[in-house]
Amino acid sequence: MQARVLNNGMRMVMIRGALAAACLLGLYGQVMAEETATKSTTATEAKTSAASTKATTSTTGNKSIKSTTTTKSRPSVVVATVRTRDVSRRQIYVGRVQAISTVQLTARVEGFLEQRDFTEGSYVKKDQKLFVIEQASYKAAVEQSEADLEGNQAQLKNDQIEYERNKKLAETNDVTQATLDSSIATLGTGKANVKKAEAALATSKLNLSYTEVRSPIDGRVSAANIDVGNLVSPSTGTLATVVSMDPIYVVFYVAEKDLIEARKAGLVKGTTVALTPYLQLSDGSMYAQPGKLDYLGIQVEQTTDTIEVRAVFPNSEHILIPGQFVNVTVKTDKKKTARVVPQIALQQDQSGYYVLVVDKNDTVKKRTVKLGQQVDSDWVVTEGLTEGERVIVGGIQKVTPGLVVNAVDQKA
Repeated sequence: MQARVLNNGMRMVMIRGALAAACLLGLYGQVMAEETATKSTTATEAKTSAASTKATTSTTGNKSIKSTTTTKSRPSVVVATVRTRDVSRRQIYVGRVQAISTVQLTARVEGFLEQRDFTEGSYVKKDQKLFVIEQASYKAAVEQSEADLEGNQAQLKNDQIEYERNKKLAETNDVTQATLDSSIATLGTGKANVKKAEAALATSKLNLSYTEVRSPIDGRVSAANIDVGNLVSPSTGTLATVVSMDPIYVVFYVAEKDLIEARKAGLVKGTTVALTPYLQLSDGSMYAQPGKLDYLGIQVEQTTDTIEVRAVFPNSEHILIPGQFVNVTVKTDKKKTARVVPQIALQQDQSGYYVLVVDKNDTVKKRTVKLGQQVDSDWVVTEGLTEGERVIVGGIQKVTPGLVVNAVDQKA
């Protein structure tokens, strides 16, 4: 019985081992099948790719391949086009903006400051009220002066009547000459008293008007130097400052030699100046409106050998501010144009100046040129180039005349 059980157990173990081996063999076969399929697919794709490459090579031809190789072997250069621009006579100077009028407001009468009727830094109009000084005592003075004037006018009227009466009586010898003379003197004194009273009234009214400090010009007002509530007088100092804004001055200094050259060129004759000033602001932008030269200094500054020049500019938008620095470009009113090339394009050898030109076939050629004046970063070309030609400004060291290049336009 025991032997049978053992035999059955052994048989079950053997069956299980066989099943496990079969499973392993099945998995191994599946893996090998998948690997074989993958290798077959890869080989097929490789053959297809090779065939496609061969076909493409055959279709393209040797000529196309050679052309691509040749293009890549050309050196690249940057070219600029010869152009025509305004080359009128011009000079650049550093100038400072100045207000045409600067007014320091002060108190003309004594009293406590009662009002400040403006916003500091704002724009004010002519005759606009800015400060008020206490007015009570000055109004009382006006009333007193008016009363004095009325009293003197009444006395004068009485003196006039007395004089007229004594004059008629003197004609009939009813009064003495002394009485008439006294009436004449009294009348004269009365007239003088009236004039004195009128003057006192005028002074009182003037002092009352001084209690209102008004702007004498259109412009921009500074911060107040005295606060409301303080006692002010003519000795107090500046209450505030008003500067005019439109139009406005720009003052700069010109080298003596520049002025001499301008006179020789006929641009400056006496007080007549055929030059126009333009402004460049600190951010690099150009001021929209040109100015007008309105003053040339009467003598040379000995320390700098320069002459003061003043220009006036419209400033309705208040862009220019007193004290501001600007670049002043002075140009002749007679416009002149010429062909120019960038300075970087110029080279020099024993025969003179030359440039490298790229023709319509992208071939480099050497061109001898004659130069005129320099204008900013350009040079005027008087001979050797025509407008529209391309000159090399970048990559010059990589090329020589006769070489074919890839020309790239210079960016503006």
